[in-house]
Amino acid sequence: METETTISESIRIADEKARYDAACKRILSEKIILAWIMKSCVEEFRDVAVKEIADKYIEGTPEVAEVPVMPDEVKSPKITGTNTEDKTVNEGTIYYDIRFYATAPKSGEKIRLILNVEAQNDFYPGYSLVTRAIYYCSRMISSQYGTEFTDSHYEKIKKVYSIWICMNPPEKRQNSITSYKIEEKNLIGNVEEAVEHYDLMTAVMICLGNSDGENYSGVLKLLDVLFSEEMNQEEKRTVLQDDFDIPMTLSIERGISSMCNLSEGVWQKGIQEGMQQGIQQGMQQGIAEGSEKTLLEDIRSLMVTMKWTAEQAMAALRVPETKRTEYAAKL
Repeated sequence: METETTISESIRIADEKARYDAACKRILSEKIILAWIMKSCVEEFRDVAVKEIADKYIEGTPEVAEVPVMPDEVKSPKITGTNTEDKTVNEGTIYYDIRFYATAPKSGEKIRLILNVEAQNDFYPGYSLVTRAIYYCSRMISSQYGTEFTDSHYEKIKKVYSIWICMNPPEKRQNSITSYKIEEKNLIGNVEEAVEHYDLMTAVMICLGNSDGENYSGVLKLLDVLFSEEMNQEEKRTVLQDDFDIPMTLSIERGISSMCNLSEGVWQKGIQEGMQQGIQQGMQQGIAEGSEKTLLEDIRSLMVTMKWTAEQAMAALRVPETKRTEYAAKL
């Protein structure tokens, strides 16, 4: 019965965490939020107004994946959207959190983008997130064969971005945005290739921090406010409207409300579980200390009444030999 209760509780907590992650992704998929991210991270949109990016350059509706109950163990989550997976015969399936197309303002070319939300505490979970972002870029390029280009028409490959939001990065990375891309470097001689021939993938790491840190402004502040577990719904609404001119549409209001409610629920459960664990540990420690105190009194009693040595008394009480030195010192 206890095991079943523990399993049920674990599933329930995992489900609430999954719903919180899903709420985060839904609000991030709002075009006005994506536009702020694009203006700060995608060089093609750096000189374009946020509202113009949202209204004019983001194509269609961003595709958002549903998060499974146990995201670290389930390998095949259900996807909403038609093209949110890449699959080959010999490789596994990759699912993207948010994926969408955008049109480059100057060239009019399509740019393929995905946005990955990483809320893990460990920036290096056994591997570098930067390496994983580069891998995602590579998969987005290779998956274009047969859809964007065929045969040897590599000139039709669309540029890709993999943008990662890290909520709990190492201190040295807090309040930073870093990009990783292919650049030309002459080793011998001096030649110059057209940039569009090799500048086809960029990985971007957005590492959040806190309001006391340096560089806390722009999209770093926007995302920190969105994901804050300390600010309530009204406070978030005020900052988004006043500082970032984000209109409170019904979908954004619902997204913020869901995030705040789920975040508070997870936080409260964490406190409750911590208290229960502390009480249980305290009881176990109290029982152990009480048993030890009783045993020491029994040893002393035998030493007085029977005129025995401590060793004889402990032998009579069958105290393990490995513990006798410890008890002798306490006597």
